[in-house]
Amino acid sequence: MKYSEEVAGRLNDLLEKNYDTEKAYKSAAESVKDPQLKSFFNERAQERYDFGHELKSEIRNFGVSPDKGSSFSADVQRSWMNLKTNLSSDKEEAVLEEMVRGEKAAVKEYNEVMEATEIPPSTKNVLMKQRNAITAALNQVKTMEQNR
Repeated sequence: MKYSEEVAGRLNDLLEKNYDTEKAYKSAAESVKDPQLKSFFNERAQERYDFGHELKSEIRNFGVSPDKGSSFSADVQRSWMNLKTNLSSDKEEAVLEEMVRGEKAAVKEYNEVMEATEIPPSTKNVLMKQRNAITAALNQVKTMEQNR
């Protein structure tokens, strides 16, 4: 596999995860009543949408077409989150727990891509900026969860 295809493949994996997380945040916003949480989740969904566009641009820079759509595993995850939320006595806490879990996985995946692949500095800067924003969101979600 050529270098550009390998890097683009890893970026496409991140792109798919961002599509998945965007949908998860939209779903979370629909399932909570608290206006502050609803706003936070909608802002995170928009952020992930924006990340997707940045990643698409990076992928195209490697001469590869970006993937489209979300993954089957994310559809299963959203179904699980919906079920867990519906069964929980505290729906908002259940949603926050799932978001913490998802954001931890995202940070881990970004770190793996940056460590495992020799990528150009411009691409690494995009990934670091996105990872740092995800880390900040993770910290916010943890704080919200602790304050419930």
